[in-house]
Amino acid sequence: MSEQKPRYITTTLPYVNADPHIGFAYEVVAADTLTRYWRLLGQEVFFNTGADEHGQKIAQKADEKGEDRQVYVDYYTNEFVKLKGKLNLSFDNFIRTTDPDHMSSVQELWRRCAANVNEQGESDIYKKKYTGLYCVGCELFYKESELEEGKICPIHKTVAQEIAEENYFFRLSRYQSYLEGYLSTSGVIEPEWRRQEAINFVKGGLEDFSISREKSRLDWGVPVPNDEDQVMYVWFDALTNYISTLGWPDESGNFGKFWRDGDVVQLAGKDQVRFQSIMWQAMLKSANVKATDKVVYHGFINSGGQKMSKSIGNVISPYELIAKYGTDATRYLLLRHVHPFDDVDITWDRLDEWYTANLVNGLGNLVARVMKMAETHVSVEEISAYRKSVEIKEIEELKNRARAGKPDHVDFLTQMNNYNIQAATDNVWLYVGDMDKLIQDTQPFKLIKEDVERGKELIIALVDAVASIAERLTPFMPDTSRLILEAVAQNKKPENLFNRLEK
Repeated sequence: MSEQKPRYITTTLPYVNADPHIGFAYEVVAADTLTRYWRLLGQEVFFNTGADEHGQKIAQKADEKGEDRQVYVDYYTNEFVKLKGKLNLSFDNFIRTTDPDHMSSVQELWRRCAANVNEQGESDIYKKKYTGLYCVGCELFYKESELEEGKICPIHKTVAQEIAEENYFFRLSRYQSYLEGYLSTSGVIEPEWRRQEAINFVKGGLEDFSISREKSRLDWGVPVPNDEDQVMYVWFDALTNYISTLGWPDESGNFGKFWRDGDVVQLAGKDQVRFQSIMWQAMLKSANVKATDKVVYHGFINSGGQKMSKSIGNVISPYELIAKYGTDATRYLLLRHVHPFDDVDITWDRLDEWYTANLVNGLGNLVARVMKMAETHVSVEEISAYRKSVEIKEIEELKNRARAGKPDHVDFLTQMNNYNIQAATDNVWLYVGDMDKLIQDTQPFKLIKEDVERGKELIIALVDAVASIAERLTPFMPDTSRLILEAVAQNKKPENLFNRLEK
């Protein structure tokens, strides 16, 4: 078997002009779950996340509050840093776009793109006067055809401003054929229909895009090399974090191992396709850096049929979820009940229902029932000896019976390898349901009074199955997995894994 490549996975960087929301919480928990899964398979993984701290929106918010911009971003960035402990995240680096090393990397990327010239001697970065329709929320110039009636931004539902100024542009049009070739490779985007979306966007014709702003209008950003009157467009700055976090342009360390020679995966929301799979890939090509191997796009989380909005009052904070349900339960709710690729609607009522049915009455109840029977009727030594004996075949038969007609372990691995985390967790809970049915059908608590040996055999089989469930849960719910495996090792019923909600 050939040695596996090191893996690199990154989230997008949340824009820190507000508190964390569950859309980003889902993305970072999904990245953490994939990281833990790959590490369990023995692979070396670098997991990156961080904070996007520059741009007009942040500058305006800080100025409105009368706060220093750095102080402002320090506060909100810390709210995202705290997610590491609250959501039990295992990332290797948290990068901030105000970090001096990152800013230096961004300027080097700029210089390399500027040094790339075509046969006509034209640089990939050039300066021109421009008038366009600009959305502050997106920090992006739009074509009028891309806007809704009344020049409304399709994302933020605000009127795009007409702005005229002299900016630097990136020659995206030069990379039309390159991007068509890159996107023609199956697997560079998941799901497949997002790849088709990107292909259609590119085939519609690419226009060069602005990568700087006049310092007189925006002074909160990375300075443009050799031009003190311009600062970099926030997207040129923020996208570079994916390689600056690995020490680029130094290729001798993590960058060489995880990006150049590794398997690179980026996670992003569905509104990021043009940035992550088009603009960023062209920038990488211009700077002679390897393209991203795969970008996985997820949908939006809505609430009550509407996009989450502070003005509507339907925003759900990950910290609220953690306070009500706990860390592992929050991870479960996000991973199993948020579709990996499509939009999903979440309300507090649904969250309560899922928590009670699948954790309290589902997994928690199963573990309690099985381990109580084991603690009462068998010893640690009996379980250990029995699981090592030839009778293990009968245990496997019982486990296979419980799985009949359901996805098996191979399907679990397939779903994880396809980035369908929801389907993989569904697999685990089908197994939980199988065990409940097995207990209902065989009633081991009665059987052991009539046939001690057969009763013990059945109870040990159930303990073995519980341990198997716990092992599968390791990437999703690491603390719950550990508690269950400790209970199995000690042959004791654990404390309630999930508390009932107060009415």
